[in-house]
Amino acid sequence: MRKISVLAFALFTISVSFSQTSDSLMIRQIADEILVNSKAYDNLTHLTKRIGARLSGSAGMVKSEKWGLQAMKDAGADKSWLQQCMVPHWVRGAKEELKIVSGNYKNKQLAVTALGNSSGNGPKGVIAPVIEIKSFDDLEAKKDQVNGKIVFYNYKFNPKLVRTFESYSDAGKYRYIGPTNAAKYGAAAVIVRSMSHSVDNYPHTGATASGDSIPKIASVAIGLQDADWLHNQLQSGPVSVFLKSNAHFLPDTIGHNVIGEITGSGFPDEIITVGGHLDSWDLAEGAHDDGTGVVQTIEILRAFKALGFKPKHTIRFVLFANEENGLNGGTKYAEEAKAKNEKHIFALESDAGGFAPRAFSMEGSAAQIQKMKSWIPLLQPYEVYEILTSGGGADIGPITAAYKIPGAELIPEAQRYFDYHHAKSDVLENVNKRELELGAINMAALIYLVDKYGL
Repeated sequence: MRKISVLAFALFTISVSFSQTSDSLMIRQIADEILVNSKAYDNLTHLTKRIGARLSGSAGMVKSEKWGLQAMKDAGADKSWLQQCMVPHWVRGAKEELKIVSGNYKNKQLAVTALGNSSGNGPKGVIAPVIEIKSFDDLEAKKDQVNGKIVFYNYKFNPKLVRTFESYSDAGKYRYIGPTNAAKYGAAAVIVRSMSHSVDNYPHTGATASGDSIPKIASVAIGLQDADWLHNQLQSGPVSVFLKSNAHFLPDTIGHNVIGEITGSGFPDEIITVGGHLDSWDLAEGAHDDGTGVVQTIEILRAFKALGFKPKHTIRFVLFANEENGLNGGTKYAEEAKAKNEKHIFALESDAGGFAPRAFSMEGSAAQIQKMKSWIPLLQPYEVYEILTSGGGADIGPITAAYKIPGAELIPEAQRYFDYHHAKSDVLENVNKRELELGAINMAALIYLVDKYGL
C-alpha cells in the first residue's frame, strides 16, 4: 500500500509540474505577444485624443461605440455587435461657479465642478452662508441650523487606510447621498470635498443620488486646496458664497454595450465575460477610468487571435455602457443573458486604472478562491501577487448576481488612481504603456486558466 501511495504521489507531482510548465509556457507566449505587439496604447491614444470624454448620451459616447465595434473587428472577433440599452443623458451645462461674497476675500473664485446627476439652480444661482459638516452624525447634530444654508461636507480621505479604494468607499457616501441628506433639512445647496488624496486643486466629479420626494439642490465638488482654504476661513467667522450650477437632465437616449466574441471550441454555449466600461465623465479623456480597461479588453482578444488560441468556452469581450451614472449597460447585459437563457460561468473586469498590476479581487466560494490562489505562482512573474476577497467590479455585478457565478477584478497599484479619478487630469499622459500592458497580460492569463481548469 505504501509503495502504491508513493507512486501515486510521484505521478501526481509530475502531472502538476508538467501542467504548471505548460501553463507557464502558454502565459509566457501571451506576455511576449502583448509586450512586443500590443495595440493597447495605440487604441487608448485614439480613444482619448481623437474621441475624448464619453459621458452617456453625449456625442463622444456615440463616436466611442462606433470605434469600439470596429476595434473588435480589427482585433479578430469571430462575432461583434452592439447591444442596445437606454441610458441617462445628464448635461453639465455652462461652467459652474463658487464665489466668496463676504469678508476680506470677496469675489474670490473657488475651484468646483457639478456632481453627476445633480440639478442646477439656474442663472441667478444662490447666495447663502456656508455651514461646515464633518460627518453625517455632525449633520444630525446641526440639522436645525441647515435650513437656507449651503452645506459643506468636509470629510477627508482617511490617510490611515493603505488601500485607497477603502478610503474612497469610506468617503464616497458624502458625495452620493450627502446632497439628499442635506436637502431634507432645507439646505440651499451642497459643496462636497473631492474624493482624493491628491495635492492639486482639481475638483473631482462623480454620481450623486436624488430622492424623488426630496427637493433637488445644486451640488458641487470642490478642489482639495480650496476645501482646506474654506475650512480655515470658517474657523475665523461666517462665510457667505454665491453658488451657481447649470446641470440638468435631458430625456433618456439610446446607448450600447459593444460586444466581441471568440466562439468556444468545446463548450460554445458556456460564456466567460471580460470587459471594462466605455463611458467616462465629461471633465477629461477618461484615460484611467476606464479607457485602460476598455483597451485591455480588446488587447486580450487581439492577443488570443494572434496566437491562434482556441478556448474551450466562448469568451465574450464587453465594453459596457453607462457605468458612471447609471450602470444600465451591465444591467442590460445580464437581463438579455437571462432572457436568452445563456449559460455564464465566470466574469472579469478592469476598472481600477491602468497602473502596474498587483492582485485580483474575487467573489466566489472558499473553494473557488483557493483554486485561484493556487495560480498565483503562474502570475507572479507578471507582478500579480495575491488574490483579494473584496468582490468583483460594478459592471459584472449584475451578471455574477444573476447567475451566482464567480467574478473578479484586476487590482492595479492604486496610490495614484484617485489623483486622477473623475478629474480633468485623467488623461493619456498619466498612463504608462508598460503598466497598461502588464495588466492585459494578467487578465489574459487568468482567462486562459479559467477556460482550461474552470472554477
